[in-house]
Amino acid sequence: MTESAKSPEGRSGVRSDPPPEDLKRERDTFIQQFFRRGAQISEELLSDIERLRHQVTELESDNVRLRAQLASDGAIRDLLRKIEELEADQRKLIHESMRPDAPQAEFARRFAELENELAHMGTLHVANLQLHASTSIRRAFKSVRELLAQFLGAAQFAVYWSDEDPLVLVPISVEGLTVREAREVLVDESAHWEPYRRGQIWVERGVSPAEGTTSRPAAIIPLHMGAQKLGAVCVFRTLPQKTEFDQADYELFKLLSTQAAPAIVHAYLFNQAGRKAPGIQAFIDQED
Repeated sequence: MTESAKSPEGRSGVRSDPPPEDLKRERDTFIQQFFRRGAQISEELLSDIERLRHQVTELESDNVRLRAQLASDGAIRDLLRKIEELEADQRKLIHESMRPDAPQAEFARRFAELENELAHMGTLHVANLQLHASTSIRRAFKSVRELLAQFLGAAQFAVYWSDEDPLVLVPISVEGLTVREAREVLVDESAHWEPYRRGQIWVERGVSPAEGTTSRPAAIIPLHMGAQKLGAVCVFRTLPQKTEFDQADYELFKLLSTQAAPAIVHAYLFNQAGRKAPGIQAFIDQED
């Protein structure tokens, strides 16, 4: 074996010296410091990442809350807009319902008219039945008084009957005053009775019927039986709340004018016949 083979040197034949102890320590210290700093930086990075992740979570939560708030605000805006539209429709409907040519207003008006007409017809029907149901003169005059008081609201009135002279009227039944206060009426002496001579109903115009007096009555209704005038109903004044005569009152005037006298006469004749209805022979032998 040669010497070179036994030599511990390197290929160049030069022996490498071991590193100095100071350099080794510095290297080890540097490596330790490097890894320690790397670990510290890693921890800091992990801490920052965790903090950023928490912030992202909070931002996402805030984002969801803001989106919900925006959606809620949008719903409120839609609701307010819908309310405004409904209020506009309501105002439009109210305006249209107040128009005279509106179908609903016309229907309501016509319905009210029909109700009033039916009420008037019912009143007249009851009044007519009450008059002709009288079987005595007392009852006939009482029916006339009740109609005037209940249906007309008359406070002072008198039922007059003509004597042999058709222009002289005598009070037969009175209400709210005495027969003496009503007194006998000479038709020719009072201008208020001029319509009576013509067979017409007379009503004081421009003055409340509640303010009528015996010298200036509120209404005078002639009582006819066919073409013959037999008397009159004179309404001197009405109750305070009755401030004017309406259409129903005029219809009642017409009913009394044509039906009161026949009812009174028929009651009288029925009593004269002994309150008995005529036999069949009376109808067979009847004359025009």
